[in-house]
Amino acid sequence: MSLWLIVLLDDKVMCLANNLKCPRRHKSPLSLRKDLVYLARICVLKPILTREPDLSLNNREIADIFERCSDMLQIRGDNIHRVLSYRRAAETIRAVPRDLRVISAEGTLTDLSNIGKTIAAKIDEMLETGELDFYNRLKAEIPEGLVEIMHINGVGPKKAKLFWEQLDITDVEQLEAAAADNQLAGLPGMGVKSQQKILDGIEALSRQTGRASIGDALPAAQQILDLLLALPEAQAGALAGSIRRGRETIGDVDILVASDQAAPIMDCFVGMENVARILGHGPTKSSVELLSGLQVDVRVLEKARWGTALNYFTGSLAHNVKMRQIALDQGLSLNEHALSPVDDNKVIVESAPKILCDSEEKVYATLGMQYVPPELREDAGEIEAAQNHQLPRLITREDIVADLHMHTTYSDGKDSIREMAEACIQRGLKYIVITDHSRSLGIANGLTVERLLEQVQEVRQVNDALGDKIQILAGSEVDIRADGSLDFPDDILAGLDFVIASLHVGLGQKREQVTMRLLNAINNPHVDMIGHPSARQFPNREAVDADWDIVLRAASESNTILEINANPLRLDLKPELARLAKDMGALLAINTDAHRVAHLDLLDYGITNARRGWVEARHVVNTWSFDRFSAWIRDKNQ
Repeated sequence: MSLWLIVLLDDKVMCLANNLKCPRRHKSPLSLRKDLVYLARICVLKPILTREPDLSLNNREIADIFERCSDMLQIRGDNIHRVLSYRRAAETIRAVPRDLRVISAEGTLTDLSNIGKTIAAKIDEMLETGELDFYNRLKAEIPEGLVEIMHINGVGPKKAKLFWEQLDITDVEQLEAAAADNQLAGLPGMGVKSQQKILDGIEALSRQTGRASIGDALPAAQQILDLLLALPEAQAGALAGSIRRGRETIGDVDILVASDQAAPIMDCFVGMENVARILGHGPTKSSVELLSGLQVDVRVLEKARWGTALNYFTGSLAHNVKMRQIALDQGLSLNEHALSPVDDNKVIVESAPKILCDSEEKVYATLGMQYVPPELREDAGEIEAAQNHQLPRLITREDIVADLHMHTTYSDGKDSIREMAEACIQRGLKYIVITDHSRSLGIANGLTVERLLEQVQEVRQVNDALGDKIQILAGSEVDIRADGSLDFPDDILAGLDFVIASLHVGLGQKREQVTMRLLNAINNPHVDMIGHPSARQFPNREAVDADWDIVLRAASESNTILEINANPLRLDLKPELARLAKDMGALLAINTDAHRVAHLDLLDYGITNARRGWVEARHVVNTWSFDRFSAWIRDKNQ
């Protein structure tokens, strides 16, 4: 079918698509209808036949505007709930896997979490006009440069407003000049030391290249925690904040240590060899900037208050606000120190005994809630689920028995088939798939058909040599070419045990092209899994633009696995898409995409990413026994 003209008057959608391949053979009118609807949706949403200029903003741009609105409202001193409403809306929009234009056309914007009628109307305004009048009015009132000033360590909205109102400072350059000229020291709440901290913070800001990948931040943070826990004064310790929640990127690191003697811990921390600058050195809290540019904060507290403190410093702002409201509804005030009874005016009753929690479980239990795993504390429905005791049993490292995606010296890997297999045996895996790159990916030394067949034979030989220790399958990571075709013909793919199809080229193509390429791969009967589906890489490569609800639905219907790639530079599928995929019934697999033995240890990042997506073991293929997995492959390829 070389030309499809679709006019869906009831949905007010018109689109014209030339030379589009039919996604699959149509077994019924319903199947054909689904593809007609698909083609209608993946074409541009404004009538392209009229060539009207598209003024609408994309999801990221809309989220950025809402986040700046939140910052400006905070500087202005608006109610915290109003400030949070815009910040939560920004977070929701960044996580939405679908185009807001599609959702708006369906009239379902308010079905999204944190999107009420007011926010939805503002989204529609930006989609229609390319700007937001409310944001423009805020900019006329609050200089945008103050938002950048808030990025300086130690400068919050109150200080940014102080500098603006007292000295007419509206950007970082003006602030630096004022500090250098000793103009800040005389301001209320400031002094010479505070002024110097501002200068140090500006210098640190100039060195920052953005948020750190969790793959860089977590090992550094864990090394510091291990160092502090080795001290005799340390009773317990944990990472907190966004790094404990498993966010893909980290702004700074929070570490909590339980001890009755804080001084030795503080001294050890600020005296570390990798400290570039001491930002603060107090009796119970110290902050440093590492040589890498990463900021680390350490707090020491008594063990009796461990639970409330760890809970407070782990949850997102939105999660913590809702937790505090739940406590207030039960006559309690929750902060990092304790749960304190309040009177009818919500004022803490100082004479009443406080509830100290030495564990996080006790905090949630006191409020009548199920314990919420750290990875879920984003105010994405976890609090309501915990109140109803309906949280999922999240997947763990112990559930994984296989790795379905790894590379060897045949392509761009650094270790042989046998070396990779033996390393997997040491890690307790029961079966693996060798999946080197296909021929088109020249930069990765992709395999020709001849070399692929040679590798298949070596896989069989190593598998026989290792006996019952592990099962090794022969596969390939096949490129999805820019035109949507696969890098190897079907007769070659049919001879492999397992086939991954991945996007590596043409990543900047338009949504309809990328979506069709993914659908072509998903509906190929020889493709078992889509590798790193959105092709994102931190920090330089954005995810491809695809219609994800269509892609995920197709994967579910065709029984094609979607990968959660554990490499911290990818973490793809992202948590929000993983959650949507499993809710649609799609199969998932958590793989390392290892290119050397050491990469096999990246699996924990993938586990954390999956947990953030509410994924359970039952959703993940490589928790299956080898017999079950083998039977699934046979059934799929029949």
